[in-house]
This record gives sequence, C-alpha cells and structure tokens, in this order.
Amino acid sequence: MEKTIDEKAQGNTLILEAKKENSKKLYLESYGCAMNFSDSEIVASILADQGYNTTNLMEEADLVLVNTCSIRDKAEKTIRKRLEKYNAVKRSGNPKMKVGVLGCMAERLKEKLLEEEKIVDLVVGPDAYKDIPNLLQEVEEGREAVNVILSKEETYGDISPVRLGGNGITAFVSITRGCDNMCTFCVVPFTRGRERSRDPHSILNEINDLAEKGYKEITLLGQNVDSYLWYGGGLKKDFKNASEMQKATATDFAQLLDLVATAQPKMRIRFSTSNPQDMGEDVLHVVAKHNNICNHIHLPVQSGSTRILKEMNRQHTREEYMKLIDKILEIIPDCIISQDMIIGFPTETEEDHQDTLSLMEYVKYGFGYMYKYSERPGTLAARKLEDDVPEEIKSRRLTEVVNLQQKHSAFRTESFLGKTVTVLIEKESKKNADEWSGRTEHNNVAVFPKENYKPGDFVKVKVTDCTTATLIGEVVGYS
Repeated sequence: MEKTIDEKAQGNTLILEAKKENSKKLYLESYGCAMNFSDSEIVASILADQGYNTTNLMEEADLVLVNTCSIRDKAEKTIRKRLEKYNAVKRSGNPKMKVGVLGCMAERLKEKLLEEEKIVDLVVGPDAYKDIPNLLQEVEEGREAVNVILSKEETYGDISPVRLGGNGITAFVSITRGCDNMCTFCVVPFTRGRERSRDPHSILNEINDLAEKGYKEITLLGQNVDSYLWYGGGLKKDFKNASEMQKATATDFAQLLDLVATAQPKMRIRFSTSNPQDMGEDVLHVVAKHNNICNHIHLPVQSGSTRILKEMNRQHTREEYMKLIDKILEIIPDCIISQDMIIGFPTETEEDHQDTLSLMEYVKYGFGYMYKYSERPGTLAARKLEDDVPEEIKSRRLTEVVNLQQKHSAFRTESFLGKTVTVLIEKESKKNADEWSGRTEHNNVAVFPKENYKPGDFVKVKVTDCTTATLIGEVVGYS
C-alpha cells in the first residue's frame, strides 16, 4: 500500500504518436500506482521498436496488454472483469488478438492466469519487460509465454520511456525498483522483488532530456525513495559487502535530490513515496535549500497506533513518526504533509482507531489516501493474522477517518486564502472550459481564468476562494 493510487487514472489507455512504418496495433491499459503507469511507458517504448502503434480501440488491436496491481482486492477484481471483456472481444470478432497481463498481478497469479483459467496468452512480471519481444514470438509459434523472474539488477535505466498520453509538462522518473521493507500487509516485495537503485547518471540524463523537450516538472518515483542508494549496482541489502571505494563514492537520496535540483534549477521537483523509517534530516535540508523542490512530502503512516504499527512490521512508532513530523516542520516550516492509512487492520481495537484519529489531529494532513484493509494472499498478514475486524466496523471507522481528513484538508486549503501562490498550468479545468487547472508546490489544485496564459506556464495566482481541495483565484502575472 506504499504507492498511492490515483483513482481517476485507473484503466487509462496509453496513446502515443504513431510511427508511419509501424503496422501492428497495441492496446495498453494501466491500473494501480504511479510506478505501474511509469512501467507502461517503458513497455510502450519497447513495443514501438517492434512495429506497434498504440490504439484506444480494443477491437482493432493485435495485442492487448493490461498492467496490473495486486495491492487491493478491488484492483484484482477490476482487472479480472477487464480480462473477461478482452476475451469476449477476441471470441466475437478478433480471433488473432493476443492478450497479456503485465505487472504485479502477473507475478502473483502466473499459473492461474495461464494454465488453469487459460484467459491470457502471455504473462510478464515487472522485471521482464525487455523480454516481451521474445515472449510474443513464443505466442506466435503457438506456445504460452511467461517470464516473471524477479531481477537483482534490472532498473530499465537504459530504456528511454515513451511518455504516457502525457501533457508534455509533468513526468515520472523511476529511481528505484522493488522494496525491502516487508510490511506484513504488502505484496510489493513479492511482486517487484528486492530493492535496487538506478544509476544516478542515467537518472540525470533522462531528466536533462525531459527538460530539453520542454517538461517543467518531474516526480522522482520509487516504492521508498528515501532508501535510494547507488554504489555501482546491486541490491540495497548487499551494500554491507561493498568495497571501501564503493561505500565512499556511493550516492544516497539526499545527494541525488541535490544533484537533480542543481542540474535543472528551472524545473520543479517532487518525490514519492517516502518512508518514515528512512527519511533523514539531510533530505529535509536539501528540500529547504532548493526553491525548485516542492514543499510537499507524502509520508504514509498507515496507523496511529504503535501496537498496530508493530503488527504491520512498520519500523517506526507513533512517537517516532510525530518527532519526524516536528522535524519536517522545523526545517521546512510551510511543508504540507499527506498520508496513506489502512483502516481495520487485523486486531485493530477502538483504542487503536482513536490513536489514528488523534495522530491525524496532531499532523492535520493536507490530503490522504485511506482504505479499508483487504487481505492480500501471500503476505505475512494473510498467513499469520485473522482478518477479524467486522466489515461494518471497518466501514464506520473509515468514514470517521475520511470525514476528519476532509476537515483537515479544508483547514489547510483555507490557509491559502488571500495569499499568492505559484501554479504550474497543466490542463483545462474539467468544470469550466474558460479556466486553467494546475498545481501549487504544496500539491493543491488551483483553477483560474485562462486569459493569455498556456499549459506549461508558471504563474502567480492570488487565491480568492476555495473548496475543500481546490484553490480558486486569479492570475497576477508570470512567476
């Protein structure tokens, strides 16, 4: 649950500029976290070189791929329905169409999808995307194709991602893959493997290339960005065996963040997701030092109860988390903090729930992602803990958490009334064709009259009104 999920983006299809020489059609849907959408860009880049142009018409596709998520039961059920739809299209009018599952669900359900249910032609895990051309050849020759081997080295640092249906303004840049944290509720270590970091030079090259193409904002992306550590390649857990030279010349996340912000001072920098146990003061000082690093930190807590945090195998207590919040606000006084929260984890009592509510009162998060606990097969919690909180109690507690978050979101948003904020214009407002929509450095959405401005412009907006989540204002000039 470490990666936040944008519900509005679920099921988006990837559409790219067509290459004239390509004759085959690819239909690619993505579900889950930002990492999955970033991975879809890598897959599109690989397949563009194999003769595929993208389409948003499934019925005309030669190849249908779905990039999947295993983080919640709801996500898997959604993807199963999509697979049924793909196969109905295949049976009714496009028998040559091939169907493939990518990503975390592929890793977890490989035998079931291929051999038992026989509803897909190929299954590709998160570390095997470079093997897709070979797997497609296997399928063409009448064999089922699967590669879900988790890699100790693969970071896709040498693949230049095709940007996902993008606005040409904001982009994700992956800096790590996998996770070592073994939270008891989470499937990521099993579906994405052990943690390894990407060469900082390849990261800088990608960001410099994005800047040349006119991108104005990038988000450094990883399951746990704060534990980024490059020492020449290899797993994070093997750093203890590195040579003295490797240790002396290693690059950690604070250094990487400083390098990126210095290399592109006019580009806005974000990062996600942070983990409380790994976030050090050095990162906070780098954020405070650079005007182009956004004053917003997404810091999942999952629960406000130390007892539940221990059951989750989170390597921090309630008190340690609160001390980190204090330190963030001491070093970056106007920082907005957002959260992930799991409600109704096994054995959660009313007292534990009240601890969560009181922690929220202490922090007053700008916004958050809140979910009822759903048991994920293969996780330690599923093996060791009974899902014993009744559904009606989970629902009631979730409602209380969401209501409190809305109150705090309104409090944070209202604090900008009368102030002038810098906004990067991203797109037209969904509710009013005469207005632009963009985000502030604190990750607030702002809407305002278009006038003569355009997407990609940094503008100063005076905030005159707001809703719970959106700032409303008028432009007073370029930033």
